[in-house]
Amino acid sequence: MNSTDSVSGLLDRELVEAESRQPFVSFIDPLKARRNFRRAVSLSRALRGPCSDERDVEVEDTAFTAPDDGRKIPVRIYTPLGKNQPTPLPVLLYMHGGAFVAGDLDTEHDRCVTLSRNAEVVVVSVDYRRPPEHPFPAALDDCYAVLCQVSQDAGNPRWDGDRIAVGGSSAGGNLAAGLALMARDRSGPRISLQLLLYPALDDRLTSRSLRLFPRASGWNVEDSPRMWRHYTGGVTQPHQYAAPARCDDFRHVAPAYMLVAEVDALRDEGIDYACRMMRDGVPVELHCFARAFHGFDLAAPHAALTRHAMADQIAALAAAFARPS
Repeated sequence: MNSTDSVSGLLDRELVEAESRQPFVSFIDPLKARRNFRRAVSLSRALRGPCSDERDVEVEDTAFTAPDDGRKIPVRIYTPLGKNQPTPLPVLLYMHGGAFVAGDLDTEHDRCVTLSRNAEVVVVSVDYRRPPEHPFPAALDDCYAVLCQVSQDAGNPRWDGDRIAVGGSSAGGNLAAGLALMARDRSGPRISLQLLLYPALDDRLTSRSLRLFPRASGWNVEDSPRMWRHYTGGVTQPHQYAAPARCDDFRHVAPAYMLVAEVDALRDEGIDYACRMMRDGVPVELHCFARAFHGFDLAAPHAALTRHAMADQIAALAAAFARPS
């Protein structure tokens, strides 16, 4: 397959139209990409219609204070409002996607609402700093500061600081994986689960799926090295917290749920990462969704594959939070 080939013939029939609507956003100019990405997210939401009911989820925009320099880290907190829910609730710390340089708290708002309501968890979505203004480790430092505050905030009646999962999609999945490694190495907060949704993990860009799908589902693989250069600041051999696939020892890392899509340039690095964690004794659920593309669940929230994926994630969170600490 070359960059001019259509992938529609490889996709589930419910995903074909959604994939055809995915706009390409060039990341040559990261600031322009940020504006265009936001427009694309808004357009996609308008075209697909409403997909989340917020009536039974409380949504609050607030900020945490970083302990090192007092900077404010914006977060959006989603709390389910069911009458019979036990308190305090477990927490999912969530990082949005957007190739590191783009995305914000609105990018995956619908997913956060759905996870909070259906998994009965408090979701804390982090508006981390973005490159190129703030290259690595700024975004990860923001996320780790929020993770520590959530864990230590024993006075908050809403959540249980001993039951925390970290999760994210694409670049956000990278941050979740980096958080799991950082928490292990620093003897930081215990993480119950890594929820890794088609994550970007390997800056070396050598996988076969990158060659198979160079221009599919709204992403041009030519932008991949630009994405990594923006994030790492041009470092040729970035730290494993920036590119988690460079880690060579996964022992004692938090258990993981890994979702990859068959028709996705990032497919193989996700599969490889999951297998390497398993080889080091990490409990991993690996789900490869056949005939799906990168971001299929955001683009087609009503599709059967999306409902299947969401049900799996909710079950994985429930099992992780039920395990004894």
